[in-house]
Amino acid sequence: MYGGNQQMVAAGKIDCVGKCNYRCSKASREKICKRACNSCCERCNCVPPGTSGNRDVCPCYASLTTHGGKLKCP
Repeated sequence: MYGGNQQMVAAGKIDCVGKCNYRCSKASREKICKRACNSCCERCNCVPPGTSGNRDVCPCYASLTTHGGKLKCP
Protein backbone atom coordinates (compact mmCIF):
# COMPACT_ATOMS: atom_id res chain seq x y z
CA MET A 1 0.00 0.00 0.00
CA TYR A 2 2.85 2.43 0.76
CA GLY A 3 4.24 2.13 -2.77
CA GLY A 4 0.80 2.91 -4.20
CA ASN A 5 0.48 6.14 -2.22
CA GLN A 6 3.95 7.19 -3.26
CA GLN A 7 3.03 6.80 -6.94
CA MET A 8 -0.11 8.89 -6.49
CA VAL A 9 1.90 11.78 -5.03
CA ALA A 10 4.45 11.57 -7.85
CA ALA A 11 1.69 11.46 -10.48
CA GLY A 12 0.41 14.89 -9.36
CA LYS A 13 3.80 16.55 -9.97
CA ILE A 14 4.80 17.51 -13.51
CA ASP A 15 8.28 17.10 -15.03
CA CYS A 16 9.51 20.67 -14.50
CA VAL A 17 12.98 20.05 -15.91
CA GLY A 18 11.67 18.53 -19.13
CA LYS A 19 8.95 21.15 -19.62
CA CYS A 20 11.35 24.03 -18.90
CA ASN A 21 14.04 22.60 -21.17
CA TYR A 22 11.54 22.79 -24.02
CA ARG A 23 10.07 26.13 -22.93
CA CYS A 24 13.55 27.72 -22.91
CA SER A 25 14.97 25.89 -25.94
CA LYS A 26 14.78 29.01 -28.15
CA ALA A 27 15.65 31.60 -25.50
CA SER A 28 18.70 33.77 -26.12
CA ARG A 29 19.72 33.30 -22.47
CA GLU A 30 18.75 29.66 -22.03
CA LYS A 31 20.45 29.07 -18.67
CA ILE A 32 18.72 32.04 -17.00
CA CYS A 33 15.42 31.09 -18.62
CA LYS A 34 15.65 27.53 -17.26
CA ARG A 35 16.49 28.73 -13.76
CA ALA A 36 13.49 31.08 -13.67
CA CYS A 37 11.17 28.57 -15.34
CA ASN A 38 12.08 25.78 -12.90
CA SER A 39 11.52 28.10 -9.95
CA CYS A 40 8.07 29.06 -11.27
CA CYS A 41 7.21 25.46 -12.13
CA GLU A 42 8.12 24.22 -8.65
CA ARG A 43 5.86 26.87 -7.13
CA CYS A 44 2.92 26.53 -9.56
CA ASN A 45 3.26 22.93 -10.84
CA CYS A 46 2.54 24.25 -14.33
CA VAL A 47 4.47 25.44 -17.40
CA PRO A 48 2.63 26.94 -20.38
CA PRO A 49 2.92 24.94 -23.61
CA GLY A 50 5.25 26.10 -26.38
CA THR A 51 8.42 28.16 -26.29
CA SER A 52 6.67 31.47 -25.48
CA GLY A 53 3.25 32.95 -24.82
CA ASN A 54 0.24 30.83 -23.79
CA ARG A 55 0.38 32.29 -20.27
CA ASP A 56 -3.41 32.06 -19.95
CA VAL A 57 -3.05 28.27 -19.55
CA CYS A 58 -1.18 28.70 -16.22
CA PRO A 59 -2.51 31.71 -14.27
CA CYS A 60 -0.18 31.11 -11.29
CA TYR A 61 2.88 30.94 -13.56
CA ALA A 62 1.78 34.05 -15.43
CA SER A 63 1.17 36.11 -12.30
CA LEU A 64 4.51 35.65 -10.50
CA THR A 65 6.64 38.80 -10.49
CA THR A 66 10.13 39.81 -9.36
CA HIS A 67 10.75 42.30 -6.56
CA GLY A 68 10.98 44.95 -9.27
CA GLY A 69 7.47 44.13 -10.54
CA LYS A 70 8.57 42.46 -13.78
CA LEU A 71 7.23 39.07 -14.88
CA LYS A 72 9.37 36.37 -13.27
CA CYS A 73 8.46 33.40 -15.44
CA PRO A 74 9.56 33.04 -19.07
